Amino acid sequence: METSYRDLDSLGFKKKVSWIWEPSDGQRDNIAVYHPIYGQSFPNLGFKDRVVFLHNSLENPSIRISGLKMSDAGRYTCEYATYPSGNEQGTTTLVMLVRELLSRLPAYTAVSRTVRRVVLESDAWCVSLSAYNAEEAPRPNVDNSSSSSLDSFRGSAPCSHCIRHRSVYDEENMLANGPDGTVTVRSEYRLVPTPADNGRDVTCMVDQRTQERPWVYHVTLSVEYPPSVSIVGYDNNWYIGRSDAALLCLATANPEPTSVTWTTASGPLPDTVAVDGNKLSVRKVDDAVNTTFICEAKNKHGASRQQITTVVIGEASGPLPDTVAVDGNKLSVRKVDDAVNTTFICEAKNKHGASRQQITTVVIAGVHRPGNS
Repeated sequence: METSYRDLDSLGFKKKVSWIWEPSDGQRDNIAVYHPIYGQSFPNLGFKDRVVFLHNSLENPSIRISGLKMSDAGRYTCEYATYPSGNEQGTTTLVMLVRELLSRLPAYTAVSRTVRRVVLESDAWCVSLSAYNAEEAPRPNVDNSSSSSLDSFRGSAPCSHCIRHRSVYDEENMLANGPDGTVTVRSEYRLVPTPADNGRDVTCMVDQRTQERPWVYHVTLSVEYPPSVSIVGYDNNWYIGRSDAALLCLATANPEPTSVTWTTASGPLPDTVAVDGNKLSVRKVDDAVNTTFICEAKNKHGASRQQITTVVIGEASGPLPDTVAVDGNKLSVRKVDDAVNTTFICEAKNKHGASRQQITTVVIAGVHRPGNS
């Protein structure tokens, strides 16, 4: 700490210079004294061997304090005792800052169940241990954010089921005083997990005066949940003799399903189907696959199943009625009679295969036609 008087002669006879430390209002401790005849004195034991005068001079009685502690913060007054002018002084303030000691706790693996929806809450938090001096040095700002939006310490959560949680400190007391003037700031990010949160990125950001840039730590949440199953592949066009029909059982889960099983509502699978993992292939469509197929997936958290009913379209029972005419892809009925009370089947082919669709027409008898009396 530097001090000097460029015009000491104007003050009169200079007797001594003292450095006074004020750690708080009302407390004044003399820590260093220089007298041109009696030399240097350090009356405060807390600063002894840590404070020295840089010059043996009343014109420049600057001091240096080594081994700084958080408790050294406060006001320092350089005071000249002169005659006949009296005492003259100048004051400076020492603010103590300590770089943050950052620790982080790993995110829990959360479990979400289909039945109860929530079994275990998931936490991802970062803890900032930061030191600062009372009013002069602001405490660190701790932000948690997710991939969807910024979630400040006192802000709103990024999703409807995410909440800010303060289990350690209440709204007014979110800090914990540590030894030697340090302060612990704790920020927790807590959410009720759903399968959609698996893989969500949560970022903890800490900003404080001693840092050139914010400290950032990323956490990827792992939410475990039982399988969710769906069946795809059925196109409502399983006709007799078709050889490329197949069903896929899609199961999302964390961890991955340990087993995927195909059955039917009536029991075992027909002989005309083959199963390879989650795929069920029909070698040749016949009446045996006119049934309900069930797919079940399991992992350590439970099992889930889905079912689908397949309807087999029969072959044409005979030629077209005499009352219809075909022109390309158009079928015209010249006169509606009981002969067209049937099921019409249309089949299209190319070099890659064939596909057919059917429709059943119902003839209504005794209906008055427009224009008839």
